[in-house]
Amino acid sequence: MTDTRTDASGTAADPTGRIVLLTTSHRVAPGLLSFAAWETLRAADRVLCADPAHPQLPYLREAGIAVEDVRPDAQELVDACAGGRTVVVVPSGEGDQRLTDGLARLAGSGRVSMPDLELLPGSYDLPGARLLDVVQVMDRVRRECPWTSQQTHEGLTKYAIEEAYELVEAIEEGDRDALREELGDVLLQVVFHARIAEEDAEEPWSVDDVAGDLVAKLVHRHPHVFGDATAKTPEDVHAHWQATKAVEKQRESVTDGIPLGQPALALAAKLAARVRGGDVPVELPAGEGIGYELLALAARAEAEGVDPETALRAAARAYRDAIRVAEGVKE
Repeated sequence: MTDTRTDASGTAADPTGRIVLLTTSHRVAPGLLSFAAWETLRAADRVLCADPAHPQLPYLREAGIAVEDVRPDAQELVDACAGGRTVVVVPSGEGDQRLTDGLARLAGSGRVSMPDLELLPGSYDLPGARLLDVVQVMDRVRRECPWTSQQTHEGLTKYAIEEAYELVEAIEEGDRDALREELGDVLLQVVFHARIAEEDAEEPWSVDDVAGDLVAKLVHRHPHVFGDATAKTPEDVHAHWQATKAVEKQRESVTDGIPLGQPALALAAKLAARVRGGDVPVELPAGEGIGYELLALAARAEAEGVDPETALRAAARAYRDAIRVAEGVKE
């Protein structure tokens, strides 16, 4: 007699059965599964999971789902579907390559009547979810790597500067592959320093605190996005930003907060920008020598909307190319 069992949707089930591989993301809180996943689990004849430590198991059992601690091979799984049964397999986070390869071999052999095979994502990663992996990997590297475990904020300073310059170079070269890589290297510096900060005996903080501060700052400084303020032009946005910063920082001088250790041209341009934006009645200092000439050029560039560092780097790259041509170097 033909089995006429029905699935959760009320349609007749395939007599060869159905295998559902239910994948879940370890980056999403366990128990938060899609509606389709819960419906499939409740309608299944058997639910199998070979990983007794799988984070979803307590929540499945709390919901009344009977989960068997079984790791079948491909043939055993096909046999379990006989008579139109539905078997759900909940693989570990690493998946079950042995099982999927075995099912592929059976399907390709042409000698086995295969059940329907479905891959059902029970939960999905949200945008930015891989950042959780970065934090986890950094934590392990910090604990287990002999070099990484000894690093300090001070010892890593030079790397932060180097990575920032390499990022700028990738942008200016228009190399998108390098840009992606260098952004990762800059992110590493952020996560690395935050991980070190967790170990501070007196005032520890983590990457979550860094991210939380950043979120609060972005929301506070964008009242035209998150509040009632209005900004129709980039100039309006800049005005909001500067006004909010002024209230936050309570600076005595427009020069407060400008790092003096940055490249000299950038420093000169930043000072000129603060003077212009703050409407400070001060003229460029009079003096003789190349330093004062460069200061005047940097202030002029800033007033004309040109970043002097970027402009000089572009000219320097052209100079470098000319030198290589003169030397007969082939690109």
